[in-house]
Amino acid sequence: MPTIVGMIGDGIIRRATADDAAACAAIYAPYVTDTTITFETEAPTVAEMARRIEAANERHAWLVLVVDGAVAGYAYGTEHRTRAAYRWACDASIYLHTGRRRTGAGRALYAALLPILAARGYRRVMGGVTQPNEASMGLHRAFGFSDVGTYRKVGWKLGAWHDVTWLQLDLTPDEDPTAPPADPR
Repeated sequence: MPTIVGMIGDGIIRRATADDAAACAAIYAPYVTDTTITFETEAPTVAEMARRIEAANERHAWLVLVVDGAVAGYAYGTEHRTRAAYRWACDASIYLHTGRRRTGAGRALYAALLPILAARGYRRVMGGVTQPNEASMGLHRAFGFSDVGTYRKVGWKLGAWHDVTWLQLDLTPDEDPTAPPADPR
């Protein structure tokens, strides 16, 4: 039984497993095909989504929101950049079934995810938000993320150029890092 890490009114938040890949892929696919929220242009297969879940859980975390036995959304942390000096920073993302937007689900997922990332030793978490997206900007700012810059016309999708604003949150104090973030295995 996967570990429950949070609750929201009608659902639970738990650690994701590869068994959640089909549901996560189904939630994500419309974001890929119909929006600029992600810059992916081909929806990942269930097998690819399972690989991503397992990879995220190795070093960061992948959580799912389950309502009435079905995955209604997910949030995860992932590597910010590949170079070693960035290893204390990570990125975080949330994707919700369209009917779950503006219900507190995103807030609940971040409230569960961010402490896990901090406990693993990450000092900073970043969020990239394709503009315009006031709902996502508001969510990040509500958690204390601050704007750190905007990449102008950085992504071409759905016939137009799009900006991405980056936000950052300090998860833990600026102590001298003696070891990289913990490997949870």
